[in-house]
Amino acid sequence: MKIDSSAVLQAEKEILISAPIEKVWAEITHIDQWPQWQPDVTSAQVDGALAAGAQFHWKAKGLNIISTLQAVEPMQRIGWTGNSIGMHAVHIWTFETREGGTYVKTEESLSGWFPWILKRFDPKFLEKSLQNSLQVLKTHVEGLS
Repeated sequence: MKIDSSAVLQAEKEILISAPIEKVWAEITHIDQWPQWQPDVTSAQVDGALAAGAQFHWKAKGLNIISTLQAVEPMQRIGWTGNSIGMHAVHIWTFETREGGTYVKTEESLSGWFPWILKRFDPKFLEKSLQNSLQVLKTHVEGLS
């Protein structure tokens, strides 16, 4: 699974989280619980088990999104595609145990007419969004007891 290299918006960001990989993985993969710690996500529901092919419906930044899990490799990688009005997304998260915690990389591509509008008004929209997501994840996971 790869992001769309021809998409109008593409970004990749990474961070080191001072927590075991199991904790980081659990927070990303408990999709139904995203609204509890991600301020931009107001609802999320998975249809079935956490496995490739499963769909989840969620609302982020006011957009209703239908996503399909494409890759689920426990403690290593999770990726999905998603569709919303005027937009198709490919989002991949990878995890690796490192000295000091868990290295997390997230990469995403957005294609369609809506990303063209976003790019025109804020060319760094996706980079800022991914960086914010990583920081929110880091703060949340490191704050767990």
